[in-house]
Amino acid sequence: MLEKNQHTRAALESLLDAALLFAAYVLANYLRFNFLRFFQPGGAGPALQIARDTLYLGAVYALGMVAVFWLCRLYDPSRLRGLWRRSRIILVGNALGILVFEALLYQFRVVDFSRLVVALFYLFGTGFLIFVRMLRRWYERWRHRRGEGYRHILLVGGGKVAAQYLKALEQNPYYGFRVDGYLALCPNPDFAPPYLGRYDKLDVVLGEPGIDEVVVALDAAESDRISRTFAACDKQGVRITMVPFYNDYLPARPTIDTLGGCKLINVRQTPFDNILNAFVKRAFDIVASLCLIVLTSPIMLAVAVGVKLSSPGPVIFSQRRVGLNKREFMMYKFRSMRINAGEQTGWSTRADPRKTRFGSLIRKFSLDELPQFFNVLKGDMSLVGPRPEIPFHVEHFKEEIPRYLVRQQVRPGLTGWAQVNGLRGDTDIAERIRYDIWYIENWTLALDIKILFRTVFGGKMVNDEKIA
Repeated sequence: MLEKNQHTRAALESLLDAALLFAAYVLANYLRFNFLRFFQPGGAGPALQIARDTLYLGAVYALGMVAVFWLCRLYDPSRLRGLWRRSRIILVGNALGILVFEALLYQFRVVDFSRLVVALFYLFGTGFLIFVRMLRRWYERWRHRRGEGYRHILLVGGGKVAAQYLKALEQNPYYGFRVDGYLALCPNPDFAPPYLGRYDKLDVVLGEPGIDEVVVALDAAESDRISRTFAACDKQGVRITMVPFYNDYLPARPTIDTLGGCKLINVRQTPFDNILNAFVKRAFDIVASLCLIVLTSPIMLAVAVGVKLSSPGPVIFSQRRVGLNKREFMMYKFRSMRINAGEQTGWSTRADPRKTRFGSLIRKFSLDELPQFFNVLKGDMSLVGPRPEIPFHVEHFKEEIPRYLVRQQVRPGLTGWAQVNGLRGDTDIAERIRYDIWYIENWTLALDIKILFRTVFGGKMVNDEKIA
């Protein structure tokens, strides 16, 4: 942990949150029964007394939600947990909490409880908690502008790994870290912090006041210095953070298991290894694909008739693609081209002469992709994920692009993070894979919804320009 007195601060923050949630509950009751009731037929009535009788439920809910927030690590004091991540925990956690709250009220027959109070309670409670954190962020940035509130870092290392760390700090200045200097075998002219000497100066530098933390960012060739560096930091009682020289191979959120005295780092674990995450994503896919099939059924019927009339051949084109765990499946599309011999290995272009006129129209609006909702319902695909490739290209790309098959650890999608960032069709495959892997390692349901929103309103549905 990066903050001093972290447990005390976390406890005080959680108590403040409980007080804010209860205040939100009281305010929701006050507005409902002392303000809004005057705009209803009959004016004031006995409802205010009922609201008072249920105020204890607000206190119970506030304490329960604080416990949930502890489990969600909302009070983790690390500066690396930004405002958006904390706000997302509050938004989603409070919404789920309200649903459970309502279910319990119904189960125990609190029939006189106002649903408007619940709605106002969610709005005020969520708003209060996020606003307090926004105030804290604004205050911290104000202190940074005054040169205060920084965490002072000594960087140990002067090579590639240390350069990665400095670049990350440069891109994220709002975290409040300041590198006061670095130790290395020789000065690096590309480094902005001052050079403080070679590694044997560590004890001398740590003996001076002002260093809050040591970041060890040694390259692989210097790994023999790690034990001496740790020993020097422990001797001076200085906190240590390490950037491993195998940093490029680690996922965004690695987990560590213990086998006796051996630490095992899971470098290929994804959020979908969590049963709850996998269930949430699959449930969302099923519900959403069913709704989309119903909503788009008139469009699919019209497209099917158009395909049948435009050229000889089947209405649905099916093509073998590689999906979850490298298992192959048949992906469905409305046929947009004339029957051809290269459909299992070839690429198409925007001006491909094999397209029918009607096929060009439906591809322009991505209507040829609509049958893939049935692939999602079957479980072959997901609404959001890396776009599936045909086996021919998978065999080719896995030999040329590092970590290419990592994308096969999840179900392929109709649209994905790479596609909404402009990497669709005939674009750089390596860059597309980089976006796919980032999505896999950083998945949340909110990210899926964001990608779907950008797919619909930020551009047409993915069309990966394969033969179809």
